Amino acid sequence: MKEIEISIVIPVYNSSSIIEELHKRISETMTVSYEIIFVNDCSKDDSWKKIVSLSKQHKHITGINLRKNSGQDNALLAGLRIAQGNYCVIMDDDLQHNPADIIQLYNECKKGFDVCYANFTSLKQTAVKNIGSSTNGRMAEILVSKPKGIYLSPFKIINKSTIKEIAKFAGPYPYIDGIILTITENLSQVNVEHQKRFSGKSNYTFSKSVSVFMKLFTGFSVLPLRLATISGCIATLVGFVLIVKYLYDYFIAKNFIEGWTTVVVLIIFFGGLILVTLGIIGEYIGRMYLTLNNKPQYSISAIVKSDDEQ
Repeated sequence: MKEIEISIVIPVYNSSSIIEELHKRISETMTVSYEIIFVNDCSKDDSWKKIVSLSKQHKHITGINLRKNSGQDNALLAGLRIAQGNYCVIMDDDLQHNPADIIQLYNECKKGFDVCYANFTSLKQTAVKNIGSSTNGRMAEILVSKPKGIYLSPFKIINKSTIKEIAKFAGPYPYIDGIILTITENLSQVNVEHQKRFSGKSNYTFSKSVSVFMKLFTGFSVLPLRLATISGCIATLVGFVLIVKYLYDYFIAKNFIEGWTTVVVLIIFFGGLILVTLGIIGEYIGRMYLTLNNKPQYSISAIVKSDDEQ
């Protein structure tokens, strides 16, 4: 059996009108042995039918069908775990990531890097997505020590040894870039052009950006808990100072002020602080609970390859 040099894992959601063109462009640009793994994340259109049809026509295509929508990172894990290539490319299904850039990423990664990201010189996407990407990138610098200057692009290539480490992740809320940053600092990037979406509308929403933020915020660092502890200490100190001040006003300065405004402000401030802290703790406990109860990352209903369907 011929060794596969590059596996290309593509999560698919409602991209029936794009899949065939995406496959065509990948086939035209690849100069090494490769396979394409389409992971259908329970699309509402006929994306799965297109994947099945392509897999029967081309031996280098594998299709994975998930029983329910599990999210992009969970779908990626499903694909990464069956990838056989020495390197694995992750890219979106909308052709905003140019297949012609795969070899450039591959050549850079072969220089000895574990991961090579595509750094888009300009982004052809919505302002909401730009803000979300920027915010999550800055948080990654704080929470998981992301190297400054590295853009956490969804278009990247990863070597086989790093893929094996990523595949070990057992939590129900994977975040591929977060896992990468906890595994290695041996990263690189190359500049590429961001393309316009081939057809249809983006599936990206503000809620997805928040979901990524929460995965990073509570999934790969205890810093939020430490911040909650520090906030509690500061609030306690502020409260102690105010107690001293009010006792001084009452017993020494004889300044008898009803202080309803002060009371209300303090109740709102400390009440809000307590609720935020409890929320952070609850998020951690909830994720621990789901992990301990083995909540599945995804459920595969079918895998198709060539004329063989499982």
